Amino acid sequence: MSVIPERLELLAKKIRSQDFIDSYRVFHGRGQTFPGLEFVTIDFFQPVMLVTLFAAPPENWLDELIATSRSLFNEDKTVLLIQRRYLAGAPSELCFGLLPEQSCARRGKLQFSLHLAQQQNSGFFLDMEPGRVWIEENAQGKRILNLFAYTCAFSVVAVAANAEVVVNVDMSSAALNLGRSNHQRNGLDKTRSEFLAENILKSWGRIKKRGPYDIVIIDPPSYQKGSFIAEKDYAKVIRRLAELMPAGGLVLACLNAPELSEGFLRQMFSENCPAAEFIERLQPHKDFPDVDPEQQLKLLVYRLTV
Repeated sequence: MSVIPERLELLAKKIRSQDFIDSYRVFHGRGQTFPGLEFVTIDFFQPVMLVTLFAAPPENWLDELIATSRSLFNEDKTVLLIQRRYLAGAPSELCFGLLPEQSCARRGKLQFSLHLAQQQNSGFFLDMEPGRVWIEENAQGKRILNLFAYTCAFSVVAVAANAEVVVNVDMSSAALNLGRSNHQRNGLDKTRSEFLAENILKSWGRIKKRGPYDIVIIDPPSYQKGSFIAEKDYAKVIRRLAELMPAGGLVLACLNAPELSEGFLRQMFSENCPAAEFIERLQPHKDFPDVDPEQQLKLLVYRLTV
């Protein structure tokens, strides 16, 4: 476990030297680049250090981690939260510190509300940072459609980067409500974001009505029984791009399914929207190394021409 104490010590030094720390992945075992530690990830959402276990750890491993953490961190300033993703309901256990009433992820001046210790996902995906950077660089003056918006982090970044408007669509009203609060939390212009609680595959008329769009973001769940299964449903979204962007535009297509390759997504575009030109695959964030790039988050940029 020596690499983890080293990462924790670096984090402790940051906490001592900085007032505000951008949220980041402290340790990424899931990419299998650290043999024997594939079962654990560690994220820091100041002041919370979130340890996620995807399988039962070896005997005494967790006790050692907690002891190391207690020796490095001031419990008045840092919280250690353990989530056991391998158990039903992904229960969380507070090891030390006081969990804030309202936790948040930090990204520069922007903040994003979290629901730590309440749901399986925190509400903010750190590995999506290359996509947020791309949106930040391309959003100014654009009309943007954010499909499968979840808690609308893409929208917050885009509106902060002077997008004309962002239309956020997700079937979960609760997620969109958190998205609204994220915009309010950052003091963003209310007139430049919209929120539609819709089943995307059944609501193209209402979605198209808010257009036309200059940029479309597609960030679906890889498998959500009853609503979206990437292997069969991604093509249905790609087929709609031409009518959503009649004057052309840019597409950020995201795929977080280790079992589906970049080639799968490129084939979907080739077969269902041949007018879309592949531009690039955004490089994965350095905090998320993986022995196999095909298992990493895929972020593909296309340009649709008419």
